[in-house]
Amino acid sequence: MEWNGLRLSLALLTVIPVPPAGRRVRPAGPRAADAAVTAPDRATAGAAMAWAPAVGLLVGVIGAAVLLVADRPAGAGALTAAALAVASLALLSRGLHLDGLADLADGLGSGRPASAALEIMRRSDIGPFGTITLILVLLIQVAALSHATSAGGGRGPAALIAAAVTARLALTWACRRGVPAARSGGLGALVAGTVRPAVAAAVTLVTLAAAAAAVVVSAALAGEPLGWTLPLAVVTGLAAAYAVQRHAVRRLGGITGDVLGALAEVAGTVTLVVAAMGPRA
Repeated sequence: MEWNGLRLSLALLTVIPVPPAGRRVRPAGPRAADAAVTAPDRATAGAAMAWAPAVGLLVGVIGAAVLLVADRPAGAGALTAAALAVASLALLSRGLHLDGLADLADGLGSGRPASAALEIMRRSDIGPFGTITLILVLLIQVAALSHATSAGGGRGPAALIAAAVTARLALTWACRRGVPAARSGGLGALVAGTVRPAVAAAVTLVTLAAAAAAVVVSAALAGEPLGWTLPLAVVTGLAAAYAVQRHAVRRLGGITGDVLGALAEVAGTVTLVVAAMGPRA
């Protein structure tokens, strides 16, 4: 996974400013130097999707910092801290994942054929299905994170980081070879089928190992085990995203950028809910 892939992953998945990644394309003509642009190729796009969980780790750590500061030094309380942390994750991703979730809900909820559903998803407005889905998902995220934070033992920050990583890990799996793009252009066409299954499996094993290590370290150092719901949450979040991905591919013929955003939100939300379960510390 080359560094261009990491830069592209940061550029696609966050608001963090990074140098452009990809190959330099210089059009012919007297003003070719001025017209030079940077266009990512599919190999770089595949590397970017393989790096996505690492970007999720960065986003999750930032969100966890917001959660901790708001809950303890600021004294805002678990509910307000959870809302601020969820908002920070949305801001860090430019709100694109939530936008994709709303668009996919509108497209699939329309009950129209694939071409018509894709056209609905391209519109800039949000329909009733998208609005209801957004409200419910955000409520569930805040409620689950608030409960995890109130439980103590570091469960809130751990759940948030696990959710952010799993959300991006779902993108890695959605872009594996064998999953087609629904359109000939756009983000879906760029990244669809670019990740080897072996790479996706390796990244998943690293993620699960990190989740298990967090459980062990928490028990050893703090005496407040996070519980084995953390690795279970990762697996459950991925399974939920996979189910939605299969349905989207069956209905739309493949993935799009909106589908990827929706998968991230589904995986992250389910991970948060499962990670919040268990006895209080």
